[in-house]
Amino acid sequence: MATYDIPSQSPNRDSVLISEGYVPKRMPALLGSLDMTSTYLVAIFFIVNAATAASGGPSAFTFLLLGGVTFFIPSVIATAQLGYMFPHEGSLYNWTHKAFGGYWSFFIGFCAWFPGVLVIVAGADIVVSFLQGINGNWLQEPWQQGAVIAVIIALSGIIAIQRLRVVQIIVNVIVGLIFLAVLILGLATVVWLVQGHHAATDFSHLSDWTINWNPQSGNLNLFGLITLAYLGTEVPLNMGGEIKHRKVITKHLLWGTLLVFVGYFIATMALLVILGGAKAGSVGGFSLVMAVDQVLGKFAGDVVTICIVSFFVMVPVVYNYTFARLLLVAGIDKRLPKTVGKLNKNRAPVNAILFQTIVAIGFTIIVFTVTPYVINLGSPAALSTEVYNVSQAAATLVWAISTAFLFINIIVFYFRDPASFRQQRIIPMPLLVVSVIVGPIACLLAIIDTLFFSWISTLISNAQWWYIIGGVTIVCITIAAIGSIFATSEATWETMEDN
Repeated sequence: MATYDIPSQSPNRDSVLISEGYVPKRMPALLGSLDMTSTYLVAIFFIVNAATAASGGPSAFTFLLLGGVTFFIPSVIATAQLGYMFPHEGSLYNWTHKAFGGYWSFFIGFCAWFPGVLVIVAGADIVVSFLQGINGNWLQEPWQQGAVIAVIIALSGIIAIQRLRVVQIIVNVIVGLIFLAVLILGLATVVWLVQGHHAATDFSHLSDWTINWNPQSGNLNLFGLITLAYLGTEVPLNMGGEIKHRKVITKHLLWGTLLVFVGYFIATMALLVILGGAKAGSVGGFSLVMAVDQVLGKFAGDVVTICIVSFFVMVPVVYNYTFARLLLVAGIDKRLPKTVGKLNKNRAPVNAILFQTIVAIGFTIIVFTVTPYVINLGSPAALSTEVYNVSQAAATLVWAISTAFLFINIIVFYFRDPASFRQQRIIPMPLLVVSVIVGPIACLLAIIDTLFFSWISTLISNAQWWYIIGGVTIVCITIAAIGSIFATSEATWETMEDN
């Protein structure tokens, strides 16, 4: 493992973080626009979310557009502006430090990091759900599901510590495969209609496109789900210190955002036209394969299966090495023990990745091999669905809190030094103003929506949902707050030792 010498100062808000100088010296700047776009798509484009969106019928497009305009695009704009101003490793951690200092940077950094661990598990869990879709007799017992998820997570850790250039080539290929699946889904939709079949969904009623405000039978829960589908604009910039040049920041955000919109709309349309929202929602992500099977045959369906499963095998890998960068910079900047920041011969943050992998496997063991045999959670076959939705909902709440700081940081930077901000501004001011107003409101609405409306009401009622998700979120935020205090103390203590 490589070691490094850390200067003997504890960074304050106005100082240059140690990690800002260390990363460019020790980690090669090899990430281009294609690499960052691929990473962006793996972080955001979970194609299985189309099945959940489709469960809302035509209103799926209303919520995809509403979430895109009020949350996704403002987040992209804020990320582009902050990334251009501060193209450093750690993205939101670094930007919040510039705005508020050490305590808040660690707190928000934790709120940005923790969902990554849950998504590592969730990505592997999707693989399990697809294996169950291929053969309903596979992985019926919770411990079997947990064992497969743990193996996938362990594999993700092994891959993530290899040379980034090699891993990134694999990621680029996998992204090509997922959009091959999107292309096949689009083709299946066209073929279905050209053959003279009627769409399984009736798009003619305006009422089906609108928001149903009924708390019990309405579709309000879709806003939180769509918000989840758009979270993670800042994730690739966790590796901001490893990009080739600043143009990469704006290019990957532009092309990645366009592809996310295209992918979600095509996949959702395919499900609504071929299967209908009710069937797609009840089956889940595997309905994407069923739709292709029904129109183009088993071979095409198998191709889509391979594309999607390959993609979600790599999701834990990408989340592992991108979110490990948050631990890396915290270690370098003395917010965590120095050992967290060490690199291996491949210049990968091996200790940070190992730690994340262990945490994710530990979470999996508790959920799949302990909890089901202690607490009655209903059908074991439905456990993977419950775990995926609960972990993703908790991730949405915590992540939405950290995402709000994209906008808060911009406001702070502007009012602290308007002249300097205008010199570095790359977004038209009216658009930036609208984004920093609308974005935080969308974050708040997503938090409320996710907390009070169950994503899987047939398995977990609204009455149970809010305290399960709320409880997990409170625990996470409490850990973040306490951890921030210890992180600040750690920085002070290590500075005293160095002196």
